Amino acid sequence: MAYDHDLADRIRELVASEDGVTERQMFGGLSFLTNGNMSVAASGQGGLLVRVSPDGADDLVDGEHVRTMVMRNREMRGWLNVDDTAVASDAQLEAWVTRGVTYARSLPAKTAKGTARRG
Repeated sequence: MAYDHDLADRIRELVASEDGVTERQMFGGLSFLTNGNMSVAASGQGGLLVRVSPDGADDLVDGEHVRTMVMRNREMRGWLNVDDTAVASDAQLEAWVTRGVTYARSLPAKTAKGTARRG
C-alpha cells in the first residue's frame, strides 16, 4: 500500500511554518523530520505514524484507532499508528502532528536528510 498523498499534503500544510522540518520517503511512506528526528509520517501502511514520548504512549493507545507500532513482530515504544478515522478532521490531525513535532523538538538535533521545506 502506498501512503496517502492527501494526508501528506495536510501534514505538510501544518508543518509549513515550522523551522527545521524536512521530508523523506521512508518505509513506503513520507516522513516529516524535525531537526533530523522523525516526528510524523503518512504511513505506507495507511494512516498516520506519530512519534511520542515512550513514557506517555500507553495513555494514548485505545486499541481501536490508535495502536503501538509493531515492526518485525516487536512493539516500538513511543511510536503510534493512528488510523485514518482518528485524523479525519483538521483538528484531529493537528493534535497528532503537534504531539509528534513537539516530542521530536525535545530530542537532540540530528543531521537531517531529506528535502528542506523552508528555504
